[in-house]
Amino acid sequence: MSLGTIDQSPPPFFRQGTPALSKLLVLGALAVLLMVLDARLQWAAPVRQTVAVALSPLQWLALQPLHAARWSGQYLGSLRAAQDEAALARAELMRQAERAAIVEHLAQENRELRDLLGMRARLPATTRGAQILYQLADPYTLAVVIDRGQQDGVQPGSAVMDGFGVLGQVTRVHWATAEVRLLVDPRQAMAVINTRTGQRSLAFGLPADWGADAQIELRFEPIATQAMVGDVLTTSGIDGVYPAGLPVAQIVQVMASGADGFAQVHARPLARIQHALHVLVIDPVGRPVANETPAAAAASAPPTPPDRRAAP
Repeated sequence: MSLGTIDQSPPPFFRQGTPALSKLLVLGALAVLLMVLDARLQWAAPVRQTVAVALSPLQWLALQPLHAARWSGQYLGSLRAAQDEAALARAELMRQAERAAIVEHLAQENRELRDLLGMRARLPATTRGAQILYQLADPYTLAVVIDRGQQDGVQPGSAVMDGFGVLGQVTRVHWATAEVRLLVDPRQAMAVINTRTGQRSLAFGLPADWGADAQIELRFEPIATQAMVGDVLTTSGIDGVYPAGLPVAQIVQVMASGADGFAQVHARPLARIQHALHVLVIDPVGRPVANETPAAAAASAPPTPPDRRAAP
C-alpha cells in the first residue's frame, strides 16, 4: 500500500478550532459593545419586553404546580383550623349555656328571697356597646381607648367587660372617646368575692406587660386563707361601682407565706386582655341612671318614715 492513500488529517476528536482565549476576548468585546449600545440607544428594552410577553404563558404554566401545592396546603390548614375553632366554639357554647342556666336559676332565687324578705330590688344597670380603637402609647399605663364618650353617656368609673369577664374601668372620658384602664394595671383596684368561699378581697393588678401572663393579686390575704387554685372571683358590688356578680378572674397560684406576712394569691383574668375588640360599658351602680325619670326615682327610693308629731 502506498503512503499516498493514507489520510493524513487527524480524526475529528483531535481537531481543534479557534483557541478558547480568542473566543473569550471576542465574546467579551461583543458583550461590552452590546451593553454600551443598550445604555446609549436603549434598544434592548423592547426586546426584553417582547421576550417577557412571549414567555409569560410558559412561566404561568410552570408555576401552576407550585400554586396548586400551596393552595392545597392552605386549604387543608384552613380546614383543620376551622374544625378546631368549631370544636372550641361548641365547647364554649356548652359552657355558656350551662353558665346561663345557673345564672338564671340564681337570679330567680335571688328575686324570690328579696321578695320574701321585703328587700329593695337592685336597680338595672345601663349598658352600651363599644369598640376598642387603640392601646395607649404610655408604657407605664395599661389602658385602651374606646369609641364611646360623653356624647354617648359614658361616665367615669364605668365598668368595661368583654364576653368573658371584666376588662377594666373607665378612668377618663372625652367627647367622643374614653380611656379604659385595664384591671391588670398596677394602679387599678377592684373589690372581688370568691364564689366558692364567699370571702371578699381587694384585687390589684400586677406590674407586667401585655401578654398571656398578665395577672392580678389579692392583697392582705391571711395566711390561713381558704382560697384554692381554680376558684372563680367575681365583683362583689360593695364598692358601689361594679355591679355584683361580674366574672373577673380565676385563681392560679396560692402561696401560704409571703414577704409581707400575708398569703400570696394570684389570679388570671377571664377577659381576653390582648384580643378584646368589642366591649360592653356598664354605668356605675352607685350613680343614678341618666335616663331615669323623677317618678321612677321617687318610686325606687326607700319609704319615708311617718311623721310622729301631733297635729296642731
